[in-house]
Amino acid sequence: MNVYQRWGKRGTVAATMAAVALTGTAAAGVAQAAPAAPASAKTPTCSASSLQASLHHPLAGGMNHEGAVLQLKNTGDRTCALLGYPGLGLENAQHKVLASHVSWGSTWYAKNPGKKVVDLEPGQAAQAVIAWTHANANTSGATHAAYLIVTPPASTAHKTLAFGKWVDNGDLDVTAMAHQVAING
Repeated sequence: MNVYQRWGKRGTVAATMAAVALTGTAAAGVAQAAPAAPASAKTPTCSASSLQASLHHPLAGGMNHEGAVLQLKNTGDRTCALLGYPGLGLENAQHKVLASHVSWGSTWYAKNPGKKVVDLEPGQAAQAVIAWTHANANTSGATHAAYLIVTPPASTAHKTLAFGKWVDNGDLDVTAMAHQVAING
């Protein structure tokens, strides 16, 4: 059962414990990736188990903007493919899912490279740029997320990354996966 809904270009992530209970797994209640499959039938889709997720290059800017480069590295022994957007979700320090909303496309820091098949040979990585705004801890709507949940495109399994950030209203923006996403400026 899918506990997330998608409307138009804006993917809305709102986990409910009842839906998680119906699925029987916590993984289903965390983050949904863009439904996609590689265009090449010869190259299998990268599975979460063959990918290492990490955050690089912290990005800061004016007007309370913050971001990072998300990297998915192929740790498997064969070439695999990614197509589309990673699913994202937030958790608190107790790993309780927090309400979040994910928008796919350009971010404050980077122009969206568009959905294209990204073939990853063993050891190669793809990236996406994540952005959010943050306010002070006592600001209405401020959510402290201890963890970022990352679901690779076309996957139902996820990776959990330490995050430790304030995110206004749980709103995240993310570009599509690409071999490299150019940062503005």
